[in-house]
Amino acid sequence: MSEPERRTTILVADDAEGQRLVLEMLLSVDGYEVVKVEDGREALEYLKDNTPDLAILDVKMPNLGGLEVCHRMKRIPRLKDVPVLVLTAMRDEETLTHARMAHADAVIFKPLEGKDFREAVRSLLAGASPPLP
Repeated sequence: MSEPERRTTILVADDAEGQRLVLEMLLSVDGYEVVKVEDGREALEYLKDNTPDLAILDVKMPNLGGLEVCHRMKRIPRLKDVPVLVLTAMRDEETLTHARMAHADAVIFKPLEGKDFREAVRSLLAGASPPLP
């Protein structure tokens, strides 16, 4: 008997419960397994023992923001190749510069456009990074 196929796992870290639920809904439609956490510290705790296929991190979260989580992930050999998509409502050059410095693979602005978000996720999982804005 063959082993069941492993589902693609996506870590979602966002302090807004409503946003986590929207992200879970958008990702579940495409069959992804979604692991939700409320902040950067919980994300790092999950990442100690797990390697997701993709991490989606909100830039502004209590305790530890998404860009700091991204920066730490990219310094860990086991996690450095995990693509990171950061979410932000801030459309300023400083935020984009910080995202580049943290080695984020993509940035999506809030409010999310479902189609664009899902396309970015598929692209990142396929190994192609959409250009940073």
